[in-house]
Amino acid sequence: MSTPDAASGNGGTRVGAGIASMLAGAFCLSAMDAVAKWLGTDYALAQIVAGRSLFALPPVFLLAWLTGGWAALRTRRPGVQLFRGLVMALSVYAFFAGLRHMPLADAWAVVFTAPLIITALSPILLAESVGWRRWTAVLTGFAGVLLVVRPGLGAFQPASGYILLAALGYALNFLLARRYAADEGTAVSVLAIMLVPLAISAALLPGQWQTPQGLAWGLFPLMGLLGGAAMIFLTQAFRIAPAPVVAPFDYSAMIWAVLWGWLIWRDWPDAATWAGTALIVGAGIYVGQREARQPRRPPEAH
Repeated sequence: MSTPDAASGNGGTRVGAGIASMLAGAFCLSAMDAVAKWLGTDYALAQIVAGRSLFALPPVFLLAWLTGGWAALRTRRPGVQLFRGLVMALSVYAFFAGLRHMPLADAWAVVFTAPLIITALSPILLAESVGWRRWTAVLTGFAGVLLVVRPGLGAFQPASGYILLAALGYALNFLLARRYAADEGTAVSVLAIMLVPLAISAALLPGQWQTPQGLAWGLFPLMGLLGGAAMIFLTQAFRIAPAPVVAPFDYSAMIWAVLWGWLIWRDWPDAATWAGTALIVGAGIYVGQREARQPRRPPEAH
């Protein structure tokens, strides 16, 4: 949503800052996933999710301080936030589980289907109409997924199913946040999706804990700080600049995912993966632009 500043004579500066924030957020997310994939070879999922959630809390509290102090962390809908946290826990565990067995770029290509899943679920959860053009874009994007995961062929990786489940969880979480946006602020919404996975992981840790060795002592907090910083950058991007302008820059994460994959694991996407990614990203950008042109109803009171 465009802010008054973005529409004023200072709009160019605000839009530029919004794009920079989105690029920074995409960088932080891809770097966080690279660290998680690295740690995943030696440490249990519960320990990785716990580290990611625990060390993301300081940036979340910083976000709360910048947007209203402790009052920003109060919720009017604890049941909704608990459910969102459970969905996010499922999504994070599924993503990190799939990430262990897939190249980073392939995983990001599949998770980019989340905006398309959001469009597909909008008629059910938000009672929003989706025209034939956007349905065509959704189907095109999922055709791109088939190119990336290639079910039925030797290149198929069952881990792709985990990544698709993670994308579904992310989409559902976003839709719930959007549905109750009038009641719940950004800080408390982000806090919920950090605390619930942390609580679940803490319950699982006693049987899975392994004392970090060497570099891992620094990588666990780095992973969480990158995830928390990403939330602040992405929130700031949408706060100060129009969503249709900044949203496509989220796909810059694919560039970083390819770079991390090549530098650390010497993975390089093949032609089919590049073609599938192009379809997914193109469809996602088209859906975002179409949605931006749709008239918005005022938020419902729930």
